[in-house]
Amino acid sequence: MSEKFPDVFTWIQNIPQITKWNTTSLSFCICHSASDFPNSTLNLIAQRNPNPKIPTFSIIVQSNNHPPLYLWTSKQELNINSNSPNPFDEQTITSLLFSFVESILTYTSNSSNCSTIKVPKPDPSMINGLKDIFNTVILTLSFLVCVYEAPLYLRENCLITLRNHLVTCHARQATTSLMKLLGSNLEEQWMRSVNLAITNWIIERKDNRSNKTTTTPLFSYAFSTYGLWKVQLYCPIEAMEVERSSNPTADSRLLFSLKFNQLEGVMQFNHKVVVRDKWIDVIVKIDNIRYDVIKLVNERLMSRKGAGEHEKHFPSRISLQITPTLQTDFISVSVSKSSNNPGREFEVERSIEGSFDPPNSLGLRVAGREASTMTMTPWKFEQSVLGYTANLNWILYDSSVGGREVFTTKPSRFSIMSPRSWFKDRYARAYRSFTRRGGVIFAGDEYGESVVWKIGKGAMGRRMEWEIKGSIWLTYWPNKYKTFYHETRRLDFTQLLHLTID
Repeated sequence: MSEKFPDVFTWIQNIPQITKWNTTSLSFCICHSASDFPNSTLNLIAQRNPNPKIPTFSIIVQSNNHPPLYLWTSKQELNINSNSPNPFDEQTITSLLFSFVESILTYTSNSSNCSTIKVPKPDPSMINGLKDIFNTVILTLSFLVCVYEAPLYLRENCLITLRNHLVTCHARQATTSLMKLLGSNLEEQWMRSVNLAITNWIIERKDNRSNKTTTTPLFSYAFSTYGLWKVQLYCPIEAMEVERSSNPTADSRLLFSLKFNQLEGVMQFNHKVVVRDKWIDVIVKIDNIRYDVIKLVNERLMSRKGAGEHEKHFPSRISLQITPTLQTDFISVSVSKSSNNPGREFEVERSIEGSFDPPNSLGLRVAGREASTMTMTPWKFEQSVLGYTANLNWILYDSSVGGREVFTTKPSRFSIMSPRSWFKDRYARAYRSFTRRGGVIFAGDEYGESVVWKIGKGAMGRRMEWEIKGSIWLTYWPNKYKTFYHETRRLDFTQLLHLTID
């Protein structure tokens, strides 16, 4: 049976004035250890400090047989109303909430671009669902502290308990509400802090050969406003399912570079309703599709322990399906033709080879070379329909002769060793298939085709729901590092969007 969601908010709200405490500290149990250590708990405590009127908060390990082990302590002093019987009113709790948020943001090691972004000033009137947001933030902080500071005998059981709380529906809704308060830049920093901790936990579990299952720590949310549908998602690369990989595996430096990244995605669609004489058109048009693979550690650590920051996965296929969930009064759906990216020129080497390996692998070059130029379209955009579902697909093709879908194939040994291969130095070349930092952007001016649902007028005034399901494939082929290792990973997600027919 799952444990009850810890209500830290109510506990803090009921803390009396510190002058009325009968002890030096008050304690709230966040989670228990495993049955092998029944007397150990992870607690949040409020305790007296040198300022007799202001308590400090700490996360500790408490045991009957040992003195408390302090894992984290708050640093910010709170402005408490000393005349109130309940000093922790909404204003004070909101101040405490944002001090916890700031503590979480310090756990990222790659935050240089967020140094000038400020955490909002506390204002309870800005916050809907303060209780759920507060409880979710303190559990997130406890999760991070547990990953890095908790002793082994307590860590695994508490992390699983905290994970189970944080993946519940109302915890995810609370996190989404918090992200809207923080803004996009701090949202990214928050997710990098959390996903760095998740990555470290996954690696530790694999090293310990843990056989306990974990839920994919994908965080995504969607909203509909001002004629726009937007879906945002984040997932650590290490948590994505491996669809195929080469054998033997990569060396430790390359594995470090591949593991410590996260996928960040944004999907934006413009929508409008056009009322005709006898029917209604719902038109959905691509505004922006963006995916990036972002490192979770700083460049110094990546250079010292990894194979370089440019050895990482790249998007190789994006598949989206948009479906109305209630299809009463629907008449038809129409999509535009499929299209390609603008053609790009590549130099192609043709050589006579001899080889003991299977076709398309590296052999011994025994004859001359011929160079020529050909035009390839590395990304292809395809639309199709199944029932009333619109399918949108972006597929990356290998730009070698007879280009193949990258996400389903493996590179030949010859192409891996050739410095002229399209995937070598792939983030710096003028005619690259990705942005300089390794992502992709598909904008409406390039992929502006629309999807149109024709609906009967009986739907007028109805608030309708659309489901967007997606799959993203990330592939690694060697960039500058000397290795034959390659792999492809996959992530699936689902979100709901809404539109009022009027």
